[in-house]
Amino acid sequence: MKALPILLLALLATGSSLAQTAPVPAAVPQSTTSPAEAAPAAEELNFDEFGDADDKKVKLFATQKVLYLSPTKLISVGYEAQTGFDLTSNGNHMSTSLPIGPTDVTQPVNRFGGLRLGVNTPVISRSNFILNLGFTYWNTGVSIANPEQSRLFGALNQGLRSTGVNATVFKPLDIKHFLLLQANADLNGTYRNFSELDSRGMTYSGTAIYGWKPNDNLMWGLGVTRTYRAGQVLHIPVLFYNRTFNPRWGVEAILPARANLRRNFGTNSLLMLGYEIEGNAYYLGSPTGTDLYLRRGELKPRITYERKIAGFIWLSAQAGIRYNWRFDAFRTQNPTANETVVFANSMPTVPYVNVSLNLVSP
Repeated sequence: MKALPILLLALLATGSSLAQTAPVPAAVPQSTTSPAEAAPAAEELNFDEFGDADDKKVKLFATQKVLYLSPTKLISVGYEAQTGFDLTSNGNHMSTSLPIGPTDVTQPVNRFGGLRLGVNTPVISRSNFILNLGFTYWNTGVSIANPEQSRLFGALNQGLRSTGVNATVFKPLDIKHFLLLQANADLNGTYRNFSELDSRGMTYSGTAIYGWKPNDNLMWGLGVTRTYRAGQVLHIPVLFYNRTFNPRWGVEAILPARANLRRNFGTNSLLMLGYEIEGNAYYLGSPTGTDLYLRRGELKPRITYERKIAGFIWLSAQAGIRYNWRFDAFRTQNPTANETVVFANSMPTVPYVNVSLNLVSP
């Protein structure tokens, strides 16, 4: 038992000797910096050295609309009708029941109206160029009580039709300037099928406008137009003016062709008060033995209500009066020097209505 304490004392002496001969590690100095600061510093980014991938500047262009403008109709199917009226015609009617020479003949017109179809679709739509192509078909069915009283009445009783194609170009030059160009070709006459189409009924119209768009509430421009809206060819200046005063009120106009004061009721309905001039020159064939053209022009003050039905389908209802500007027959499509009217016609101002369903653009 005495050997155990002696052995323990020997082990302790050996450990003490080893401790004295082992190298003592150097003291680690206390760091005054954080581990993040002690780590190698990452190279700092200088954002001033960054730039565009290329030096090309992005050019901004004016858009073709102002805020709260009435919706653009892509497809329109409608019907327009005027109330009955009396048509009085002065001319050589060449009827066996009437004497030869200019006479006045008056007959009731029981029907004057028909289908109106319009299609307008964008074929190129870029920020710096927009091209729309369109198609129109307007039919005016005519029913005169006794068409045999005049060769003119017999021709009119076949109905008046206008089929046209059109192209509209909107070319913004920059954020505040633009060009607006439009061209129309219309075939007008009494045709009822393809075999009766005649190129002598073709008319060509066009408009060119240079415009300004100072902000999203105003677009306006000045230009010139060749038009048949008054029933015969005219070359006149035009004023383009679309203005939104606030979310409720605005003006849409291409003077002198049409103008509307607009009242918006939110984004789903609106009311417009204004007018439009409509017309063209119609080829009536040769009912008197020579070519005969009807120069038809109408002034229509009206009120229009448009309302969204579902999705992009809108209903348009229009009511107004038709004032007869021109409804005379000549031997030529366009005015000539010293021309004489073949049939000078008159008709009273009457009410009219127009109702259509429309697919509008988003």
